[in-house]
Amino acid sequence: MRSPLLSSATLLLGLLLQPNITLAEQTGNIDNDIRLLINAHKLTGNPAQGVNIPSIHSPKAQLGMKLFYSRTLGGDQSTACVSCHHPLLGGGDGLSLPIGVGSANPNIIGPNRRMKNNGDITVPRNAPTTFNVALWKKHMFHDGRVKKLDEYSIMTPDVALDTADALSGENLVQAQARFPVTSMEEMRGSFLNGEMNQTLRRSLSARLHKNWVKSFRIAFNDNHSSVADLITEQNISEAIADYERSQLFVNNAWRAYVEGDKQAISESAKRGAYLFFAPKSKGGANCASCHSSDFFTDEQFYNAAIPPIGKGKHKHDGDTDMDDQGCYLVTKKPEDKYRFRTPSLLNVEVTGPWGHNGAYSSLEAVTKHMLNPIKAAKKYTKAHVEQAGIDFSKTRRNTKTLLKSKIDVKPMRGATEQHVKDLVEFMKTLTDPCVKSRECLSPWIPPANSNDPDGNMLHGLRKRGQRL
Repeated sequence: MRSPLLSSATLLLGLLLQPNITLAEQTGNIDNDIRLLINAHKLTGNPAQGVNIPSIHSPKAQLGMKLFYSRTLGGDQSTACVSCHHPLLGGGDGLSLPIGVGSANPNIIGPNRRMKNNGDITVPRNAPTTFNVALWKKHMFHDGRVKKLDEYSIMTPDVALDTADALSGENLVQAQARFPVTSMEEMRGSFLNGEMNQTLRRSLSARLHKNWVKSFRIAFNDNHSSVADLITEQNISEAIADYERSQLFVNNAWRAYVEGDKQAISESAKRGAYLFFAPKSKGGANCASCHSSDFFTDEQFYNAAIPPIGKGKHKHDGDTDMDDQGCYLVTKKPEDKYRFRTPSLLNVEVTGPWGHNGAYSSLEAVTKHMLNPIKAAKKYTKAHVEQAGIDFSKTRRNTKTLLKSKIDVKPMRGATEQHVKDLVEFMKTLTDPCVKSRECLSPWIPPANSNDPDGNMLHGLRKRGQRL
């Protein structure tokens, strides 16, 4: 007797070999069409299979949460990790470009955060969500400057290209967590200007020696080590990483649908799912060629012609052309110019603005862009951005330069507004309801009366006049 899986695979192969015939024309049932695509893409609905996720209630994650919210780790003690990555803001800050050091009011995050004296924003790229960060296996940051080399070694900006950093830590998230404090725009400011990154980290660690000993002893179950051996930059980043990695939000309607509940998503979302996964030869948009797997990313790098806005990441000291060339700045390979990491689409509904620089404040607009990148880039205007203080003075010039390079994302022929609506409805099925609930997210937000070792944690933050 033939197995159902083999029969499905054989049917799918036969359908895909017939040009100009869509799966829907063959089966007449969109649920069957999508099931064939689910099987072809080997989807299970659960991206966290086999991944060890820390509990937010563990002592180490609890310490990491305090550190994440503490401005003591900011160079001038005005900025914390949470300044740009708050759970109630989709694990980001709701801004196209973050405002770290130099904010007019450090107690405000989100849409009302501004630079002092209404100055231009200096952080070059959008703040990625911390949600599901434990699921990344290959690269961190938009340009992949933290990279998993093999099972035991990780490359970071502190070492040469494709060289293992002995201090990177145990996982990609810990390696990444060591770098926001070194960025002048994000958290460092002018503190220890000119000193090596490791010198800076050790100095920040020393700030915690007076008031954080008890918290570290509990978290690391260590009652014997000296303070200097207990409160280290490695232990700080390890605790922060456990807090970040505990933010797993993957229980969404799409997962229920993949697991067999045909009523879990709407008819529009089903049309969007077909468009998302089907190849262009079968009337699809082929989004899954890059946004692949249950994590909805292949963790590779592509030039999607996202218009350059803001200051951009500099190619060298003194660079003022604001022409951010993506992972080329890491690899120095000409073919990598303007390529950025494929983002995961899990919870994408709440993680905007979208694009490596937040060039789009609407999920519909960025979806439309991805269906025809060159056309969208040529027509781009700053009206797509809701945030004040972003420099657009060289956007048009740099867009022309960008469009002379190889654009990796090919347009979908005949894309319509209905296609955009259906794709957006599908992507909304990737939202875990928890990320839209203050009550559900409360374990990742320290209460106002929680123990604050040095009185420097951010509490009572406000978004559009409402307490977070």
